[in-house]
Amino acid sequence: MDRAGYHPPYEQYATGGDAVPSNNLQLFRETLMLSKAELARKAGLSTLTIDRIEAGRPCRLDSKRKILLALGLNIMDKEKVFGPLMAESAAAMQAVPGQKEHA
Repeated sequence: MDRAGYHPPYEQYATGGDAVPSNNLQLFRETLMLSKAELARKAGLSTLTIDRIEAGRPCRLDSKRKILLALGLNIMDKEKVFGPLMAESAAAMQAVPGQKEHA
């Protein structure tokens, strides 16, 4: 992480060093001047879940739906916020035996 609250497009994680694709959630949240806690409260999710998603970690479809609605967006806007790579990342995580998705 280069500066506080900024995540580069492909962040390296210590666990395996694999690049995790980013998304536009932080951009949308900050444009609406919402804190992570405010978005989490509106979406009915934890602040930790919002933080993980902004970092590019996979999440449940239900979490994505709640976030979109909390941002005042339509479900059809999902690729604007989460992008096509986020869906591919989640599919890849499900293909790894013994690995669970956190949300």
